[in-house]
Amino acid sequence: MADGSSAAGPDPVGPASAVRPFLVTAGRVAPSAAGRPMPVETQVVATVEGLDALGGLSFEQYDIVAACRRPQSIAELAARLRLHLNVVRVLAEDLRAEGQLTVHVPDSDDTHDASVLRRVIDGLRAIPDSRGVLRDSD
Repeated sequence: MADGSSAAGPDPVGPASAVRPFLVTAGRVAPSAAGRPMPVETQVVATVEGLDALGGLSFEQYDIVAACRRPQSIAELAARLRLHLNVVRVLAEDLRAEGQLTVHVPDSDDTHDASVLRRVIDGLRAIPDSRGVLRDSD
């Protein structure tokens, strides 16, 4: 935009953390309730309890809950907060277990549908490169 602001949303919370990811999660990896890691497209949103508890959360948990006032995917959170994807997965699962986030896992049938992948590829090919040239389709 002309004033330098971004139409896509607020800037990331701050600079990337200098803390090693395994320190943030105490070396844990958190599978979801189904026993597998949350898919990157999983949507998370803060609960009223989570927003009320902001003052008592760790830095990273605070950032996740605060960013989830509106639904966000796990991938969006990791990028926005500049945290490792698996750190966000672990912390989001912890916050879900404490009732501070609501987690909406997409239907696995939809995520494995080849027609969805084809539409994504077609959409990406419809974006011109820096010279304004469209990619050839295969």
